[in-house]
Amino acid sequence: MFHQSGGCCDGSSPMCFPEGEFRTGASDVLLESLAIDGVGEPVTFWMSRSQFELWRHTHLTVDVVPGRGSGFSLEAPEGVRFLIRSRLLTPEELAELGERE
Repeated sequence: MFHQSGGCCDGSSPMCFPEGEFRTGASDVLLESLAIDGVGEPVTFWMSRSQFELWRHTHLTVDVVPGRGSGFSLEAPEGVRFLIRSRLLTPEELAELGERE
């Protein structure tokens, strides 16, 4: 599972945990549950509700880049880190979601 919080430092990076190891609650929003080749169970992506309110009009992509990962995230010992890339949703994408520009 991934979790994107609104914290500072490493807390603002997407962090990856074994499913269920990070406790989510009413202050978190489930953005997606994705089937990934080679991974048995779907991978969920969560975001803190306050962060979601700021990013709700963006398309997010999780990328893997060289560097030092968060100390609590699964990628930490691998020499890589997760990075969020974003772009604003198009008017058509916003319409599909029932949102206005």
